[in-house]
Amino acid sequence: MDPVLKAILLSWDWKIEVIIVLALAGTLFSRGWWQLRQRSRRAARRYRRTARSRWRLAVSWRLAAYWGGLLAVALALLSPIDALGQQLFFMHMVQHLLLIMIAPPLLLVANPMPFILWGLPTGLRHKIGGLFSQALHRESGFRRWLRLLTQPGIIWMVWVVSLIGWHDPSMYNLALRFEWVHNAEHLSFFIASMLLWWHLTGAGPRIHKQFGLLGRIALVMSVVPPNMLTGIVLAFATQGYYSYYESVPRLWGFDVLMDQQLGGVIMWVPGSMMYIIAALILIGRFLSQEDRKPQLPESKWASEKAVAAPGLKH
Repeated sequence: MDPVLKAILLSWDWKIEVIIVLALAGTLFSRGWWQLRQRSRRAARRYRRTARSRWRLAVSWRLAAYWGGLLAVALALLSPIDALGQQLFFMHMVQHLLLIMIAPPLLLVANPMPFILWGLPTGLRHKIGGLFSQALHRESGFRRWLRLLTQPGIIWMVWVVSLIGWHDPSMYNLALRFEWVHNAEHLSFFIASMLLWWHLTGAGPRIHKQFGLLGRIALVMSVVPPNMLTGIVLAFATQGYYSYYESVPRLWGFDVLMDQQLGGVIMWVPGSMMYIIAALILIGRFLSQEDRKPQLPESKWASEKAVAAPGLKH
């Protein structure tokens, strides 16, 4: 095996703070999942077997999605991907892909809030549940401020500024030269994306007005152009924008420009595709809802006036 590749594959960065957070999140969710599963088994005895099997499949799928999200975070921050991101721009884009477009939807599609609450010890769960109920009460001032600050338009702006701002050459070089800036970059990417996918998945707590499927489709499609344009600019660049990579050893024959162009393609194609896939899923759900709408009785649409001028009310 190539000695450089061997060294890279062995360069796992066991960041204790990341491991503790991931272990705690995984333990609480899994414990809550188990608690709710046991309760559902007792309650499901009153229902048909098919209903029980569907519920178990849905809950098991949520558990797999949540752990998939945690694995994506671990790969981004602990695996050799993090070390390679210091040497190769395109590997840094892979890391961002995991933190922005893979981990957040997997974590939030599992609707983790109730599972994590049920994963807490009983006394602590009651206390924290009570605090959540007060803070998110319909008349709570905290809820009003939270709703105001997390409006879809504001979150969209935060996401776009975070994406484009950190890819500015000055900010990007600064992040690679100072670890605390690099950590702030990753944290801002992750938080902005979690807030965006919170709206898109409809995960709890649900404090905003009903955000329908058409609104979610529009929101997810609105993030495609800034992501795609940033990737295209990098993919078709004729010069290297990030001077940091000129000062580090080049691996596997990738010069600075080729490395940057490959990173732009990763951001442009697979990155944009994640949002397009999410939009297609939401469109499919919207169309299935339309199919389930009850049909109008024949008396409402088959009269002479209705047939002569369809869609008009008389």
